[in-house]
Amino acid sequence: MKKGKLKIGITGSIGSGKSMFADYLKEKGFPVINADELSKEILASDLTVIRKIKKEFGENSYTNNGVNKKFLAGQIFSDKAKLQRINSILHPAVIKKTDLLCDEYFSTNNFVFVESALIYEVKIEKLFDYIVVIAADTEIRKKRILSSARFSADQFKRRDANQLDQEIKIKKADFVFYNNDSVSELQKKAEFLLFTIKTISDP
Repeated sequence: MKKGKLKIGITGSIGSGKSMFADYLKEKGFPVINADELSKEILASDLTVIRKIKKEFGENSYTNNGVNKKFLAGQIFSDKAKLQRINSILHPAVIKKTDLLCDEYFSTNNFVFVESALIYEVKIEKLFDYIVVIAADTEIRKKRILSSARFSADQFKRRDANQLDQEIKIKKADFVFYNNDSVSELQKKAEFLLFTIKTISDP
């Protein structure tokens, strides 16, 4: 890492509020790379990745309209081995793109944040100077997901089970912020993080 520059990972289990935390940092003017969004873009447009996905999961992985999200979700979120396989195909390309974006941002910024759901799961924690875990009680996380109507209770359970246990993430992290309260409380924690890393990075 370049001297005086910090790459900070933001992660957390499904429904924890990591995206809300990252979005606030972005609103404050800091560069935030969403690795999960990059993954979706690469899945849809990278010809090498598309070829490998079709070979691994079949031609049904894509339709004339693009990625067959329902088919792939049914494949990978019911089988950890398949989830690991698709991650092994996607993540090298995501890491490469993330590194390129970081280099661009570091030309005008001292800090770059990378939001990713699977930092520990795909063992890329060494790519970061610090890792922030956003945590919340399981029932609170479940309630958030159900109220958003994104997933059913069963889908939440399966996706949560396919991620590393939250307590393990907490033990591994450099910073842990609990998000069991209001949005304003989470924003205060983001401000504390900014204050801390600025203090750390000062010569």
